[in-house]
Amino acid sequence: MARCTAPVNGHRSASARANCPACGGSYGRYSGYRTYSPPSYSPSPTSGGGRSSGGGSSRSSKPRWSGAGSSVWYTPEQVRALTPVRNSVENLANRPDLRDVFLCHAWDDRQGVAKELHDLLESRGVSVWFSEKDVGLGVPLLRAIDKGLANSRVGIVLVTPALLRRLPKEGIADKELSALLARDQLVPIVHETTYEALREISPLLGSRSGLDTAEEPMADVAAKLAELVAL
Repeated sequence: MARCTAPVNGHRSASARANCPACGGSYGRYSGYRTYSPPSYSPSPTSGGGRSSGGGSSRSSKPRWSGAGSSVWYTPEQVRALTPVRNSVENLANRPDLRDVFLCHAWDDRQGVAKELHDLLESRGVSVWFSEKDVGLGVPLLRAIDKGLANSRVGIVLVTPALLRRLPKEGIADKELSALLARDQLVPIVHETTYEALREISPLLGSRSGLDTAEEPMADVAAKLAELVAL
């Protein structure tokens, strides 16, 4: 019996099939023989199509804390950066009294992008410590911030041009940042600036990987943070 050459030479053209001793000529018309077709592959979500964080890979993946029905995808770099923060969230699962997030921001951003991020998070069910609503009149600001930091699972630092201008002056945002850097619960959110600019002002904060609105909309950033703190 003639042996099909498809596994070696393939049948990717009519002439290749005709030259096969098994499939060409009269054998090719016999219904008992089928031509060999190489398997086709479609890329999985983990092999392409995702956005890059930090100019690296374009792959996307799902972290273990992302639900099966979630439509949110992460780069591998984001998964690596957020995993220690997620571990801290899970370690504090027995503290239902804690806020999900402490939002550190520049004073100049309080009515702008900081409020936008706050509103996006709260719309997803995330409880946020936000100075604009959590510091009442006559309440010592630094003491209120200390309490907010101590009673939150995750700290978010909204890195904007305004924050970069404020940090060298060692104001309130600088004190918040110093406390957050001492913990493994910090996520920088870079907005309208770059990590390179951040590292010039704060090398320690700039060494922490996070999320960047130059690569995805603020709404997507909020969706990832909401998944990160969900228990």
